[in-house]
Amino acid sequence: MLSKKMLRDIRKHKTQFLSIFLMAFLGVFVFAGVGGESVGLEVNIDQYYEDTNLADGWIYSANINDLFLYQVDCLGATTQMERQLVVDSVADFENDPDITLHFVENNTISKFYLIKGEPLDINDEDGVWLDKSFADAKGLDVGDNITFEFEGFEIEKEIKGLGYSPEYVYHASTSSVIPDFNKIGFAYLSYKAFPMDTVPYNVLNVKFDGTPENYEDILSYHMDGYYSSFIPQSEHSSVSQFSEEMDQHRMMGDIFPVVFILIAMLILLTTMTRIIAHQRTQIGILKASGFKNRSIILHYVSYGFWLVLIGSILGLVIGPMTLPQLFYPSMSATYKMPSWDPAWSMNFVYVAALMIIMSLAVSYYAVKNISDEKPADTIRPKAPKVSSSGFVEKLGFWKHLSFNVRWNYRDAKRNKFRALMTIIGVIGCSALLVCAFGMYDGMNDLKEWEYNQINHYDSKLVIDENATTSQINTVADEVNGDKLMEGAIEIESDNAKKSSSLLVLNDTSLVTPTDYDWNKIEIADDEVSISQKMADMLGVGVGDTVKWHIMGSDKWVKTKIDKIHADPISQGLILSSEKLEDLDLNYTPTSIVTAQHVNQSYDGVKAANSMKDMTSSWDELTESMWLLIYILIFFASLLAVIVLYNLGLLSFTEIEREIATLKVLGFKSGALRRLLLTQNLWFTAIGFILGLPVGYIILAVMWESSGDSFYILPSISPTNFLLTAVITFALSILVNLMFSRKIKKLDMVESLKSGE
Repeated sequence: MLSKKMLRDIRKHKTQFLSIFLMAFLGVFVFAGVGGESVGLEVNIDQYYEDTNLADGWIYSANINDLFLYQVDCLGATTQMERQLVVDSVADFENDPDITLHFVENNTISKFYLIKGEPLDINDEDGVWLDKSFADAKGLDVGDNITFEFEGFEIEKEIKGLGYSPEYVYHASTSSVIPDFNKIGFAYLSYKAFPMDTVPYNVLNVKFDGTPENYEDILSYHMDGYYSSFIPQSEHSSVSQFSEEMDQHRMMGDIFPVVFILIAMLILLTTMTRIIAHQRTQIGILKASGFKNRSIILHYVSYGFWLVLIGSILGLVIGPMTLPQLFYPSMSATYKMPSWDPAWSMNFVYVAALMIIMSLAVSYYAVKNISDEKPADTIRPKAPKVSSSGFVEKLGFWKHLSFNVRWNYRDAKRNKFRALMTIIGVIGCSALLVCAFGMYDGMNDLKEWEYNQINHYDSKLVIDENATTSQINTVADEVNGDKLMEGAIEIESDNAKKSSSLLVLNDTSLVTPTDYDWNKIEIADDEVSISQKMADMLGVGVGDTVKWHIMGSDKWVKTKIDKIHADPISQGLILSSEKLEDLDLNYTPTSIVTAQHVNQSYDGVKAANSMKDMTSSWDELTESMWLLIYILIFFASLLAVIVLYNLGLLSFTEIEREIATLKVLGFKSGALRRLLLTQNLWFTAIGFILGLPVGYIILAVMWESSGDSFYILPSISPTNFLLTAVITFALSILVNLMFSRKIKKLDMVESLKSGE
């Protein structure tokens, strides 16, 4: 009988219970969906790294001979090592693509992952195992021949296999932001394929026990001066880039559903409180008929339990099946690994179980008090709340306020819980909207800042490594361009060591360093500037000294920080060519920037990229991030609709008797609509104002998870403020209008008799 009653009640209050179901479903759906995608990335990449035995670190030295191997082995912490010769080459194609060659001794660490062809044969001096993405872009297949040119050598090899490498999950070239596999690639060859008898190995892949920090300390203590740099796995460009991508998705999946789950519990609590209050007499009759308190409690607790249980199960099933498929196509175009499968985590079940337990607790809280009452007391209507005059009502201006204001103030004071729930619901909605639009603004600002405020050139010409000084100067004169030197460095302070970038400017107006307000910063010829985020990570400021070296060189230099600039996507040092030479380092231009649009080839120039090409590459790189933002905006708006409608419905039903009384006293429907609208707008305004800082905090957490490369300051723009306000208040007004018809059709006799 109670089961039938529950079904009738759910059908009667279908809107509220549908909202509870939807919120439970959406909370678990987003958590398990985005989580399934991020956990899938983590599981797939960990399995990939394990299958290929990715190195724990890379030691770079110009001469890795047998003695060097013996010294590294004697460190004690080293468990496995393999040396390679890694050189940059140019493949024999029209656009001179850059191919990084790996001449390996045994292919046991950071192994080549075979997709097609035969396994890598360490004794095969005629074969090459090629990057599958590059081969696909060039239409190459197993059995074809390919020619490489490097350091004065030219070698032609037969493609024996196609595959991937764990060191090239992310592989961007110097000529574009995202991987252009028509221009870049990698290849693995046996050490016997090297055209000389002695192979000048320059990279040592190592596996070790302990933390990277401890291993680096041991390495530095025993072999300082014998190697140029050590890169731990977490600092490797491919590993760190993919890790940052996973962190962004994981953070979005963790923060976003929390709001949905809390709002679901909020709606469940308010709905059950209202139903139990309206069914007070029914509960009294059930008690008088012999139903025990336990049966009544289980009856009302089951309302939310079944809805939340079904919604959670559907979310657990549908989320991982659908949402990951939205992200993987765009990500697989940028990142390369063998499998892209969503994964399951017990955390999804734990969250769903927690929500079910919370639904039981919320429903129990709503029915607990009335279940403890005696049947005779429960059958009688609950005495209406009496609102005594408070401090505000005793002030002189109280009598001058309109009836509308005074009535709403007293109604809110009598129903503090309902007012609080409404405000909390609006806080959640506005916070998510602020965060969503803040991320939208942030991505647009980042692009504007980097490609308009800092960089003003139209074309960037990447200089070939073998270009002569005269060739570089000739090209610069022909295009009226300025030369730049860009490179990777390792920078160290007393607190930390980081891999970062170096930008050497040469009196150019086409690249303008800025502060975080986009104001131009003048960096004198004898000054060194560090980016704000790198300064924060190293714990340094103006006047402090840092030690750094160019990757591939073992020459460390110390410089004092004179300025701090801000850059959204490049963290490191900026200095002049004069300052670089004062530090006894060679100034070697790597690119030429010009205000002209260059679409022709020059001797000594590897590639020419227009600003349009770079912004298009940036858009493609951030495609998955944009998808996350659009999903957030959609669900935040959906949340606002559900929450405001349900809380509006709750408000109306709770004051239905008061509305009927006012209607009997002669108040017109229009006046009553304004009465309800005033209260809605009050609560919406308070929730909106409080939601702004909450949304800002969530936005700050999201941007903080974007990794070491990106520097984005959270901000709430006027447009963001207005959009959030318009959506929130428009929905509030729309909800009020939806109840206008209820006011007109209100059965005054039934409403007024309900209290007898």
